[in-house]
Formats: sequence, structure tokens, C-alpha cells
Amino acid sequence: MPLVVGSVATLKPSSPTTAILALAGAIALLYYGKLFFVTLISAVVIAFILEPGVVLLIRLRIPRSVASFIVCTAALFVLYLVGLGFYSQAVSIYRDLPTYSTRITELVDSVLQRVEEMERSTYRLLVPKRIQERAKQAAVPEPAAKLSARRRSVEPPAGLGPPPVQEVRILQERTPLVNYLYSRIGSLYQVALMASFVPFLVYFMLSWRDHIQRAFLQLFEGPARLVAGNSLEGIAVMVRGFVVGNFALGLLLSLVSALLFMLFRLPYPWLIGPLSGFLSLIPYIGLPLALVPPLFAALPVYATVPPYLLIGSAVAVLHLIALNLLYPKVVGSRVHLNPLVVTVALMLWGTLWGAVGLVLAIPLTAAIKAVCDNVSSLQGYGRLLGD
Repeated sequence: MPLVVGSVATLKPSSPTTAILALAGAIALLYYGKLFFVTLISAVVIAFILEPGVVLLIRLRIPRSVASFIVCTAALFVLYLVGLGFYSQAVSIYRDLPTYSTRITELVDSVLQRVEEMERSTYRLLVPKRIQERAKQAAVPEPAAKLSARRRSVEPPAGLGPPPVQEVRILQERTPLVNYLYSRIGSLYQVALMASFVPFLVYFMLSWRDHIQRAFLQLFEGPARLVAGNSLEGIAVMVRGFVVGNFALGLLLSLVSALLFMLFRLPYPWLIGPLSGFLSLIPYIGLPLALVPPLFAALPVYATVPPYLLIGSAVAVLHLIALNLLYPKVVGSRVHLNPLVVTVALMLWGTLWGAVGLVLAIPLTAAIKAVCDNVSSLQGYGRLLGD
């Protein structure tokens, strides 16, 4: 991205049509190259998270390549421990699924019963009594004599046995889940294949960081090199602050949420706590998503409404405190995007890349703004994106 924008500092589009065609081509490339770009950007994000650890080891006079290997190995080990803990919690949830399904069935039946009662009361209130009486009379069953006569009229004549039973061979069909897995097995294989490159990409980004930065700046000459360097530094500072700040805030919310759910005696607090904490950081839809894990875990514990209201209120208070007090100080001061641009960015990147696009929308848009702020011909667009 800096390479392209750095070139824009010296080249101007020949016409608006050329700019529109270039923008359409870039959007098409992002859409059809979704898997590649998501993998690459995910590796960049992880590298930004791990970079402070590498810098700390370098200050201890450890070579960057060795420091990068140590940090990546430690990150994989922590990821393994976290995955092991999540797996054990998920196995416990799987064993308790009958309890959850029973509770969900009871809730659904209760809701349906209340809906039927509301329908009956509305019917009695709105429909005149004479129409209700006619409906009751029409619902009265037939007398036994008429019913037996009707049955005799449809019985087969004497001497004729029942029709021969034909053998029917029933073919067992695949369940919808199996059909879905069959249809998605190709895409799942591609996702797994690209995910296997992430550890290697992260290691090479960390160990070759200085070399890649020097080689990138040598692609430019004169003032363009200064513009490219400033753009690259602005992107690095912004993305590092945004990613590391979000990660630290997510860890804090996960810890507080887990302790809170333990006070409510909810099962699996160290699974639903991190889920609720990190989901609450998703813009706009974070609060509804953060409510799902604790409310689902509370199904076999509480049978009345007040505990659910308390749990939802506690999660909402944590969400509001995080977004209104902590988020602006930890993350918001480094992004400088106005709310309209954030909303449009979420729509655009969500359309292109789905759920991953919602997560990456703000850092990508802020990176574009950082480039625009350092390129003289694009500073107007930077002011348009900024707050």
C-alpha cells in the first residue's frame, strides 16, 4: 500500500475515468483475492502484537533472528495452552448439551404458550361473540351414528383383502450438516492451507523487518523517499497502537468478565469470559454479541428472568465503560477517524471480506488515512477521513 501511494505522490491520474477504473480494479482484486489478503494482513497484525517482545529481547543484546524465533515459539506455546483450555471447556459443554437443549425446549414451549394465550385473548377481544359461537358449533364433532355410517361407506367390499404391500427401498440421505461440510470442504482446505503460512510469515516479518524497510525505501528517490518513509512510519505507529491497544483492552475485559461470571456462578467462566470480552470490541454490534455467551451459559443455572437481567446489565456496563472511558484513551487517540467514515468502512470491508472485514476495517482505513496525511496530493482526502 505505501508503494502504491508513494508513487501517487509523483504521478497524477490522467482523468477521473482512469481513477474510477483503478478504484474498481482494486476493489475487484481485494474481493477475489480475499483469502490471500486476509492471511497476509493477519500475519502483519500478529507481527505488530509480537514486535514489542522482540524489541525487548534485542535490548538484552540478543540478535533479531533469535529474538524473533523465541517470541514466535513462546506465542505458539501460549496459543497451544489457550487452545487446550478452550478445548477442555468445549468438551464439557458438549457433554452438557442435553441439559441445554432441554432448557431451550422449555423456553420455546413457554414462549409459544404465551403467544397462543395472547392470540386467544386478542381473538376474544376483537371477534364478535356471534362469530365465536358459530365457530364453536362448527367445531362440534359428528354424532357416533353418522361417523360409523361414514366409515362403513368407505370400507372395502367383503372378500377383498387389503391391497398388497409393495416393497419400498428407502435410500438414506445425507443430513444437512454433512451436505454443508461436503460443499465447504474445498474452502476449508484452502483456509487451513493459507493459515499454515501465518507462523512463517510472522517470523520472517519480525526477523527481516530492518532489511525489508531499508529495501523498501531504496525503491524511491529524492523527496519521494521521505514521503514513503513518513507514510510507513505513520502506518506502523497507528496500526501498532490500535492492534496492541485493542489486544490489551480485550485481555482486561476478558479477565474482568470471567471474574464477574464466576460471581454469578455461571459454568465455564474462562471460556465465556474471553469470548464476551473480545466480542464486545467489535464496533456497533459488540454489545449484542457479548451478551450471547453468558446468557447461553446461564440457561441451565437460572429459571427466572431477574438473573438474566442482572447478567445483561453487568455486561452492558462493562461494554459502556470500555468504549467510553478506556477505548478513547488506549486506542481512539491513535486512529483519528470520524464516525461516518468508520460506518462506511465497516460496510465496505464487511461486504468484501465478511466477518473478518469487520474486524480489520478500522485499522485498514486508518492506514489509508496515514498515507494520505503524508502525501501532499492526498492530504485533502486525509482531512476528509479524519476527525
